[in-house]
Amino acid sequence: MAFAAQHADLADLSRASRRRMLAAQAGLDFSSNDYLGLSRSPLLADAVRDALDRGVPAGSGGSRLLRGNHSEHEALEAEAAAFFGCERALFFSSGFAANEVLFSTLPQRGDLVVHDELVHASVHEGLRIGRAERIAVAHNCADAFDGAIEQWRKRGGTGKVWLAVESLYSMDGDMAPLDGLMAVADRHDAVLLVDEAHATGVFGAEGRGLAAHLEGRGNVVTLRTCGKALGAEGALVCGPAVVADFLINRGRGFIFSTAPSPLMAAVVRASLRLTSSAPDLRDALWQRVALAAKVFAPLGATVTGTQILPLVIGDDARTMALAGQVQAAGFDVRGIRPPTVPVGTSRLRITITNNVSADQIVALADLLGELTETRRCTAMS
Repeated sequence: MAFAAQHADLADLSRASRRRMLAAQAGLDFSSNDYLGLSRSPLLADAVRDALDRGVPAGSGGSRLLRGNHSEHEALEAEAAAFFGCERALFFSSGFAANEVLFSTLPQRGDLVVHDELVHASVHEGLRIGRAERIAVAHNCADAFDGAIEQWRKRGGTGKVWLAVESLYSMDGDMAPLDGLMAVADRHDAVLLVDEAHATGVFGAEGRGLAAHLEGRGNVVTLRTCGKALGAEGALVCGPAVVADFLINRGRGFIFSTAPSPLMAAVVRASLRLTSSAPDLRDALWQRVALAAKVFAPLGATVTGTQILPLVIGDDARTMALAGQVQAAGFDVRGIRPPTVPVGTSRLRITITNNVSADQIVALADLLGELTETRRCTAMS
């Protein structure tokens, strides 16, 4: 039978309650990464109309190295470099594409990449097709990075060392010890690569992210996705000019891919200006985050002071059943299972965005309390 192996694999996933299915958007948004609520913002819609009126095309028509390089791409990269404080920025179609190119291209044969064990799947994919040796270390432990490098050197490793982390982890909502990691990088003449996907637009002065104070250093490269808090699409690799130049010349995923939409580049430009000049968007989000921490903590959710609150259930089937009950009640909360998270830690990943109100946050907490038979104090100060 054609595709027998694929049918068998899908059946195995179904029995383990790990088969993924596409589902249309429905219910109140407690699952997206649209943290500032910009994806449906009238201001970004105006930016689209303005760009179309200026003749900006929807499609690029080719790779950046052929005819696909548009003035909107270059304008975005120049503005992003100035905004984030780096020497140069390079625009990609997605964060996954950017990480894949970054990690398969920059580290060379004989080099070592030490990465946090919970780093994004896109980093793993780039390392899988790259040439450098790689070592996973304990989550958010700067000493573990230091120890791994020292042991590698003792075994005879002589190449460049690269440290790969996220500044804010997407499934746990916790933050990396960036200053400690920077110290490790400096001590070993290493390069620190920081994925700022879930921090860009949300943290830092004017939404510059958690690594903003490190940007501009000669041994720091950051990735800033545009499809989360910025409400658009794509990603920016920020760092020394030589990094962008090398990716343009050696990054196969950049060289042979059709360029991102020039129209989307114009939207990202507008989003950067909006997030930098509208602190009320972040203020509104932090008010919601503070309320969510108060009402979800008694239910067992992990509260880290960020917009991501995981409620670990453990069992895959129970997690998905609970997610289904919550969705049926009108709240879009998704169950997350292995391999996205470690075995035994299946969870409801609750995200707080400006797309929901305070009353809706409390209503979700009340429902989860009923469904999990967890009592919480409803007294609000």
